[in-house]
Amino acid sequence: MLKTDTIHTKWQKNKIKVNEYLKTNTSKLDWQELLQLMDAMQFFRLSAGRWKSSRTTHHLAFKRSELGESDILVETLAADDPEIIALCQMHEIDPSLSIGGSRVRWLGTMAWDRQDEENHEGKTAFAIIPEADEPRQGRLLRERGYAEIVPVVGRFHMDEEDGLVLTTEYETMSSIERFWFPSPNLRLRTSTVKRFGGFNTASFCAETRVEDTENVAVGNTSDVTQNIPQAQQLYSVLGW
Repeated sequence: MLKTDTIHTKWQKNKIKVNEYLKTNTSKLDWQELLQLMDAMQFFRLSAGRWKSSRTTHHLAFKRSELGESDILVETLAADDPEIIALCQMHEIDPSLSIGGSRVRWLGTMAWDRQDEENHEGKTAFAIIPEADEPRQGRLLRERGYAEIVPVVGRFHMDEEDGLVLTTEYETMSSIERFWFPSPNLRLRTSTVKRFGGFNTASFCAETRVEDTENVAVGNTSDVTQNIPQAQQLYSVLGW
């Protein structure tokens, strides 16, 4: 058996175990063992749902910190979803290489907002293109960047501690984001954005699951988003 066939067989067995958990929320394995078996798409499926986020952003050039709150809605998109196909075509990549992705909507506030002058809300979508022989790393196609509002291709990999790291290079800046799950309903993430001119930021977010919307239909997502209180609209440099 070729090495690539052995790797494929291993990940297929792992995928069955993880998908059982994702469907039933039960498993003979503990949480850390499950994370070690996950590929990138299964990791992103853990984020499906509605989250309440508390953010601290450090503006390094000004030596000041800013607090923020957010509501985030994440939906899982299948590989054959029209939005995933369109996203691949936008980037001139064969849609058959994608294993799926997510759609993200966000609403929130930041401490430095001026009353009636800030409107922090938005949405984006991304598609996952894993490496052929390594499902835990590959490319991430984005409808829009989080640091610049243009389509962008980033790189992802799952690290030795089973966190997912996204690296994106833009024309005028670069960003590194890391996500990890201490438990199924708690997600932590850090991010750094380096801008030309030294105006860099570093952020930490602690996010708790509020409501499971894994099975929310596309037509109903706007209703869920509209139910988020206006006072809690999100501004996220990184989008979700």
